[in-house]
Amino acid sequence: MNLTLQDLANLVDGTILRGDPADSFTGFAALNGATSGDVSFFGNEKYADDLAATKAGAVLVGSESVAAPESAALVLVENPVVAFDAVLRQFAVPKPSVVWGIHPAAVVAEDVTLNPEKVSVGPCAVIESGAEIGDGTRIGPGSVVGAGAKVGSDCEIGPNVSVLYGCQVGDRVILHPGVVLGADGFGFEFVDGRHQKIEQLGIVRVEDDVEIGGSTTVDRARFGETVIGEGTKIDNQVQIGHNVVIGKHCIVVAQTGISGSTHIGNYVTLAARTGIAGHLKIGDGAITGGRSGVIADVKPGEKVFGYPAKPWKESMRTSMYVKRLGGLYARVKKLEEGADERASSES
Repeated sequence: MNLTLQDLANLVDGTILRGDPADSFTGFAALNGATSGDVSFFGNEKYADDLAATKAGAVLVGSESVAAPESAALVLVENPVVAFDAVLRQFAVPKPSVVWGIHPAAVVAEDVTLNPEKVSVGPCAVIESGAEIGDGTRIGPGSVVGAGAKVGSDCEIGPNVSVLYGCQVGDRVILHPGVVLGADGFGFEFVDGRHQKIEQLGIVRVEDDVEIGGSTTVDRARFGETVIGEGTKIDNQVQIGHNVVIGKHCIVVAQTGISGSTHIGNYVTLAARTGIAGHLKIGDGAITGGRSGVIADVKPGEKVFGYPAKPWKESMRTSMYVKRLGGLYARVKKLEEGADERASSES
């Protein structure tokens, strides 16, 4: 990387607030680790102290009113996070190049539908009978695409991913290592002193532009479909139960668990370690705070927190009351001691 300040401004569609357009930069780094040759960015007010102390040569900012050292050139952009990502995409170390074709150590059934010149199938991958793979899709080492499953175009299927029988994956989907789509839902009935398995005969359908993090599992439906809606992004180690429907452009953060048959609307955010009981409805645009336990429906646009999850303001008010209990206990104890002393003196 060798980039002048003017080139940087042009790359990110920004405006130079200060600095010599001819100055050049050779790297990029976070504010607290940057040197005079680096480009950095300021995208969150929590890092104002880092900005004030940074040694970066140039900083992408979203406002003219920032407290940055005079030594740092400033480039004004609409969104510093997105602008810095554009710099990384242009100059970061590239990902390993794709080798198109089917590796000799892969196992591909004879009736699979794919163009071997327009897909990449890694070593020890298995594609079973009747599966379909779209052009431009990369399937990593050790991954399995089950019988009759469909994977769309331009997908990235990481190592050791399982897209099991009959499941459907749209276009431009990213499945990180260890994702499992279509394992049986957790369905049992207690009969004659034993847990009897209930067959899970449905599928998982993942719509276009979804990204699913490592070791996340999405169970197949008992019947019908478990659905992950278009553009939804799911973090690592998330569990999604059978017949769950997640709408479009949702965010589901790490270690969240969603029980079976719950319906989640569009543009919903589930913070880390949220737990949602089964057969609930989470309305469009709803937000859950981290470690919330949701055991009742959530209205559209509502923000909830706690266990059991309550509207945000109510939950914060309850938390405040709990913090005051120690003082209240001390006051009651003092009143009781005073009453005991009065009773003793009167006797």
